[in-house]
Amino acid sequence: MSENLPPCPECAEAYTYEQGALLVCPMCGHEWSASEAGSSDAVSGTGEIKDAVGNVLADGDTVSITKTVKVKGGGGGVIKVGTKVRGIRLIDDGVGDHDIDATVPGFGRMQLKSSVVKKVAP
Repeated sequence: MSENLPPCPECAEAYTYEQGALLVCPMCGHEWSASEAGSSDAVSGTGEIKDAVGNVLADGDTVSITKTVKVKGGGGGVIKVGTKVRGIRLIDDGVGDHDIDATVPGFGRMQLKSSVVKKVAP
């Protein structure tokens, strides 16, 4: 058993252990892969997802795009800076480090990185 295992991302207990390719918390029963154990810039220690300037995001927020985003597949194109996206949904199981699911005007449903959006004040 390794002394350098990360604490549980759900309950923050330090009693995690390895079970095959997974890390397991005996306190709350949460299981996650060792590759997820590294912290992302977008996710703080409390599990909050933050935008490009550090604002905490929540389901239903409106955000604007801060960088031009190239869209891969399905005809391609670019999402321009300043495009407003309403009613975002935060996700844990996104592709790569994409942690927002949203409907982008002119492109439809897609996943975005929190590092390319900024929360818009209500």
